[in-house]
Amino acid sequence: MKTKVQSRTAIFAAGGVLIDDKGQVAVIHRPRYNDWCLPKGKLKKNEDTMVAAVREVWEETNCMACPEQFLGTLFYKVKGKPKWVFYWQMSCDTILPFHKNSEVDILLWLSPTAAKKKLEHQGERDMVNRAVKVRRK
Repeated sequence: MKTKVQSRTAIFAAGGVLIDDKGQVAVIHRPRYNDWCLPKGKLKKNEDTMVAAVREVWEETNCMACPEQFLGTLFYKVKGKPKWVFYWQMSCDTILPFHKNSEVDILLWLSPTAAKKKLEHQGERDMVNRAVKVRRK
């Protein structure tokens, strides 16, 4: 799925449900928001959504991810602006040591069940469920 989106009034982001070879899911903590979420981030101008997802996962986890299946899109509002986040189920091609930064201070690899308990947004928990189902097929 190749999609480029751009808007002045809406926010577009992309990310992934990153699953390692042990079946564990990457969950990150963002100090700016003090929340636990899946790796994701805003698209750059004219950036393809899948390319953005791979870039954001790399930036936030230090894992070179391979997108395997499009999982869907979450929609919600941020400060009154509509936001769409495109998610892929991803496997890890290369994992380098994680180094905390201004965006992400903790990276955890958790079982899907533990990841869903840690994630704060129902939509992201649903994406983990979808990714696990896709991976089993």
